[in-house]
Amino acid sequence: MAKESQFLSVRELTAGGLFAALIAAGAFIRITLPTEPLPMHFTLQWFFVLLAGLLLNKRLAGMSVGIYLLIGLAGVPVFASGGGPSYLLRPTFGYLLGFAAAAYAMAGLCGRSRSLRFGRMLAISLAGLLIYYGFGILYYFLVCRFLISGEVTWQILLFNCFLLTAGPDAVLCAAAVSAAVKLRGAVRRMLYD
Repeated sequence: MAKESQFLSVRELTAGGLFAALIAAGAFIRITLPTEPLPMHFTLQWFFVLLAGLLLNKRLAGMSVGIYLLIGLAGVPVFASGGGPSYLLRPTFGYLLGFAAAAYAMAGLCGRSRSLRFGRMLAISLAGLLIYYGFGILYYFLVCRFLISGEVTWQILLFNCFLLTAGPDAVLCAAAVSAAVKLRGAVRRMLYD
């Protein structure tokens, strides 16, 4: 494999911006779940994060999600419930951090794999799902425990933060892998050849 350049090419910058925009658009395709203490959202952001992790290299995948996060924290309402620096205090912000970690990790795992068939890519996307939910649940617990109410039960964490959306997100993993299997070769040739 060729050594990565220190600088990003115009193609890479374009792809990073495109994935940041797709993730932002995915925030507006949502189903709101009326949970306590705050509503949770099932969105299509995760689908586009998966595609970034499965199609791009780890630097570009992490950068595209990072750009999305910076745009939202700067005040542009690209998150499921708005934007701005106060979003850092929302219990669900950890899921957005999990997007960046998952995309980076998935791209790294894809880069190390010799053969990327459906089963291998599905395993990588499910590993990304665990990273994404790990960040989300931990952040949710910490913010609720120390900034909001002080009481967060394991039942709330399990039901609100995992069971409500993990099944549909796993379906998104399979859908993204199906798309990535068909797109990966063309995207990699366009960006890195």
